[in-house]
Amino acid sequence: MIAVMRPILTMVLAAALVTAAAFAARAEKDPEESLSPYFFIQDDESAADHFTLEQTDVQVRIAGVIAHVTVQQTYVNRGARPLSATYIFPAATRAAVHGMRMTIGERVITARIQEKAAARKTYQEAKAAGKSASLLQQQRPNVFSMAVANILPGDTIAIELEYTELLVPTDSVYRFVYPTVVGPRYSSLTEDEASPDDQWVKNPYLPQGTDPQTRFNITVSLNAGLPIQDVRCPSHATRVQWQGEKTASIELADPTRFGGDRDYVLAYRLDGDAIQTGLMTYTQDGETFFLLMAQPPRQVVQAQIPDREYIFVVDVSGSMSGFPLDTAKALLADLIGHLRSTDRFNVILFAGGSQAMAPSPVTATAEHVRQAVGLIDDQRGGGGTELMAAVQRALAMPRAEGVSRSLVIVTDGFIQAEKELFGAITDHLDRMNVFAFGIGSSVNRYLIEGIARAGAGEPFVVTEPAEAPGAASRFRDYIAAPLLTEIQVSFEGFEAYDVEPPQVPDLFARRPVIVMGKWREPVQGSVVLTGISGSGPHRETFAVAGDSALAENAPLRYLWARSRMARLSDFNSQADDPENRAEITALGLTYNLLSQYTAFVAVDEVIRNPGGESQTVKQPLPLPKGVSNAAVGVSVSRVPEPELMDLLALALPMLLLLIAARRPWMHRRTGQRGDRR
Repeated sequence: MIAVMRPILTMVLAAALVTAAAFAARAEKDPEESLSPYFFIQDDESAADHFTLEQTDVQVRIAGVIAHVTVQQTYVNRGARPLSATYIFPAATRAAVHGMRMTIGERVITARIQEKAAARKTYQEAKAAGKSASLLQQQRPNVFSMAVANILPGDTIAIELEYTELLVPTDSVYRFVYPTVVGPRYSSLTEDEASPDDQWVKNPYLPQGTDPQTRFNITVSLNAGLPIQDVRCPSHATRVQWQGEKTASIELADPTRFGGDRDYVLAYRLDGDAIQTGLMTYTQDGETFFLLMAQPPRQVVQAQIPDREYIFVVDVSGSMSGFPLDTAKALLADLIGHLRSTDRFNVILFAGGSQAMAPSPVTATAEHVRQAVGLIDDQRGGGGTELMAAVQRALAMPRAEGVSRSLVIVTDGFIQAEKELFGAITDHLDRMNVFAFGIGSSVNRYLIEGIARAGAGEPFVVTEPAEAPGAASRFRDYIAAPLLTEIQVSFEGFEAYDVEPPQVPDLFARRPVIVMGKWREPVQGSVVLTGISGSGPHRETFAVAGDSALAENAPLRYLWARSRMARLSDFNSQADDPENRAEITALGLTYNLLSQYTAFVAVDEVIRNPGGESQTVKQPLPLPKGVSNAAVGVSVSRVPEPELMDLLALALPMLLLLIAARRPWMHRRTGQRGDRR
């Protein structure tokens, strides 16, 4: 009888252990508790309180090379008590967020930009006073948090934010990307070790396949300025309506089907594969801003390519389980399989730890390639995401003289310690080139683009398995030969200042050279771009024309300030330096921009909830499409207390019975072991 019951009792024991974990989650916080995402377990009561975000509506207007994006988040309280809600959401890494409004009924409150600590204080004071308020903060350049205080029962509060983004074509293809969900981040910190700006990592997620109970819609108005060749949306089913050869509108084919679990990607080409180039200017408050987009030369493949060495650092952690890891396997098999026999390579797999194929890079023989592909193919995904340790292991590997070494990082980027990684890469720029492949439907683009920028390389993002061969092919073409090196930008006949970037890196991909800055009036002369291409010296001249200062160029001031912030903060491990911090803060306050040190806060001065008592809830996020529950683990939040106590009452007696049943069996096994000895 005991033998028959043992499997059943074991299952009950497992249930008891999971229940105990849930109970612990409701207990007083352990100072050693990990700063980790967790699962949200829903019941009827929690649905009314925790799903306050009813809908996200995104309106995009693309004019030429500038996208203006308006995001409206609608919060509703269907419960019986006042709520204060927090919501974590992503944005493009280049987004210049320059406005926010809060609407309650007929009242519209325009948010103010403040230094972050002051904005937090303003928000907390308003919350305590019973006023409705909202606070928008940047947690990462591509991760924002929204807090809304004192949502009364029956309330509908709409928060609208605006941002501007520059669209830069690669290989004549323009891409607009709107990230919809923040993937779960791995962190090795405890809650007590983490700073206030890192606490967002501990956020609830819905188990895979759960209805998110929020809606998402996006519409795009495209005015390219030149005839459009084609428009496509590989991420979502859409309808395209043409208003002319230069303009089109794009909407979701079925907005009722939830599409907020993956990046929205819109790609388009101009007729004849043209790209927009030239000078744009705008003057405001005594400052004249300019943006130069210069067409690169045609690619010239060099006959002599130096010996090459590649170290592939591949993420096999839990968040990669499923589609991301399967796609990574196909990508790596393609990349490694196309190496020249004279190339050398190595593979480092990482999750909670790391594993190298060999102590040092090996020659790309057929046997070594088979060994590498087999090693990767055996992976199933599991564990944490200790990328930094794996990169440090790659950096420490012996390196042959006269060999061009490239570090290729393949990951979904679901980690928390990004800037430390950027600093390590920057410190080794004289030893290797660095490239990043982001794989997944909602990758951490801040990490992927930051790795590329820190390593003066190019980011590659694969959102669907079918894209892997094309991405591998683009990478091989990319590294074959640079298009333009030793790039210099000079100004003849006038003075320019605050130019971004201060130095233009080598140009590998076929994309325009972009330079932003300010100049002092009067301006007469030209901007000159020089460099060395595969066919020899390259020179382009752009005359300064008076008709380049158009009203629609107003976003240039935001784009310039955001570009300067990015260099000082986003991908800079020294961002906390006092001088950097002061300059970033000044840029945010001067140009009304969200930043690492500035935030938007809106306060309705009507006291709507005397006493300020409210329940604070976190909006649960869906897992990105194709990401399994392994990305989060087994932690849970919110198990209804009556069900919890019922399950414990059932499990504990059976647990005691199982222990009693196992004791004679354990003694017999011990005796048998003793006989064998």
